[in-house]
Amino acid sequence: MSSVSRDAERRQLEREILQHDHQVLLERLQKQNPLMRGFADWGDVVAFMRQGTSRDPSKDAVLLPIINAHAQDHDPRWRRIFMVIFWPGLEGIWRRKRYWDSDPDALWTNVTWAFLRTVCRLDPSQRSSRLVQWIVNGVFHALHDDYRREWDRTAREAATDPEELAGRNVEDEREAAAAALWVEQESRIAILKAHRAAGRINDADFLLLVGTHVYGQSLADYAEQAGLTYEAAKKRQQRAKKAIGGFPSNDS
Repeated sequence: MSSVSRDAERRQLEREILQHDHQVLLERLQKQNPLMRGFADWGDVVAFMRQGTSRDPSKDAVLLPIINAHAQDHDPRWRRIFMVIFWPGLEGIWRRKRYWDSDPDALWTNVTWAFLRTVCRLDPSQRSSRLVQWIVNGVFHALHDDYRREWDRTAREAATDPEELAGRNVEDEREAAAAALWVEQESRIAILKAHRAAGRINDADFLLLVGTHVYGQSLADYAEQAGLTYEAAKKRQQRAKKAIGGFPSNDS
């Protein structure tokens, strides 16, 4: 799907959530939640959610009733609303992980599929704060799991005889490199999970180190997504690294 097609899809969804059949969902929430009464339509909700930073507690107050409502009835209209709200974030994931897939259209399809699965699994009893980051992290990990299976399959297929290996083309080399990268990433994640289980780092530290030291996300990007200042994220990263004794010397 080209950028033009994606823009057309986004505009179509934006039009749909302004229709009466979606407006009644907002009216339902407004009867139960006074905060939601400040929005005239879903366009206002989307505009509010896209301004400022993800750490704004009022964004949690807006998202939580929507998550609760979807968890109760799984009405697909809620998922359209989620999709429009999180569209910029999904495009951000797509841009940062372009190297995961040589087909940008396939990657976008996989990003949106990971998002929909994440939304359908949301359990509002598990969390009531930092909901934007919770959802974004869920999408990222679901997407990685999808590609990890593909990389694993590629790694198994790469186990051929020497003559076949010698004749591999550039694409084969790229796939083998991706498989090797996956093995390294899984090893590092396993180490970090062990540190978390031992209590040396908490869940927030674990996610930060996985994002920045396993998947190569910049600290600035992670800080923005997590609703932290860069300095706060840097200090947390330094404390976490110290707690686990640092990373191997080949870590960048």
